[in-house]
Amino acid sequence: MTERTVLAGKNKMTSTSLLSDQRGVVALEMPAVVFFLMITLLLPLADLGIAGFQFISAWEALRSFGQYVQYHSPPDVTNTSSWTSTLPTTVAGYPINNLQVVCGDTNAVCSSTNNITSPRSFSYTTTVTIAPMVLTTVLCTSSNANKCSFTLPYSERFQ
Repeated sequence: MTERTVLAGKNKMTSTSLLSDQRGVVALEMPAVVFFLMITLLLPLADLGIAGFQFISAWEALRSFGQYVQYHSPPDVTNTSSWTSTLPTTVAGYPINNLQVVCGDTNAVCSSTNNITSPRSFSYTTTVTIAPMVLTTVLCTSSNANKCSFTLPYSERFQ
């Protein structure tokens, strides 16, 4: 017997039943595994990523507004009602709310009673609204589960 006939005998395909041949099982399980991973891993990560980008852009809008106020300050900084005509109400699509001037070292809001100390900084807020796809119970604490709103405070010194 030659070496060639011995090798041919070992490579001979034996008859097997369809159930014992499991080469195609992975191809049948793969859609279920991919669907499971998409729902449990990738969609929540997408929710966190989208929320993170929205928070970062809102924070940058607050910083941009602070820089704008530093370079374009109104003549009377203690009278915030005169600021409405000179300052923008929205920055990069985010509304600027609760604009207040803070006086002294105690961080008290400037008013007619505590204008003795010089104004040190101003504070304001904006609102971020997110609409998570999967993580609504984790990210949203409000009653409206489709959209959540968060208020970001910010303050900037004058000089």
